[in-house]
Amino acid sequence: MKITINRLNDAVHMEAKNEDGVTLQMDGTQEIGGINGGFRPMQMLLAAAGGCSAIDVIGILKKQRQNPDDLKIEVTGERVDVGTYSEFKSINIHFILKGSHLEESKVARAIDLSLSKYCSVSKTLEKTATITSSYKIVK
Repeated sequence: MKITINRLNDAVHMEAKNEDGVTLQMDGTQEIGGINGGFRPMQMLLAAAGGCSAIDVIGILKKQRQNPDDLKIEVTGERVDVGTYSEFKSINIHFILKGSHLEESKVARAIDLSLSKYCSVSKTLEKTATITSSYKIVK
């Protein structure tokens, strides 16, 4: 796996590109010269945790013939200062699934499996943060 990062301006606006040519933009806060031109790196960690778990949950539910009509995820994180940097102390991943056919027990199990067994991002982040989840099924 390789990511290439190029600086886009004379401050901290950057573009990351993966081996497939897909790009995303990153930036810092305005206090350090950012222009709000992209995700901040810590925001990307939260997005990665939500995206990784979403992929797992969709795959698990499809295998159970529980394909949701729609899925939205809200990820929140609380940071704590540790010396010269900060890390996530807690992260909550809230799943909002739409589908009249969804069985609550299967949704709960899929989320649990993702966070406890399959999601590489959350397994990495749980070394410093307590990761919790919640969900809502909208019919």
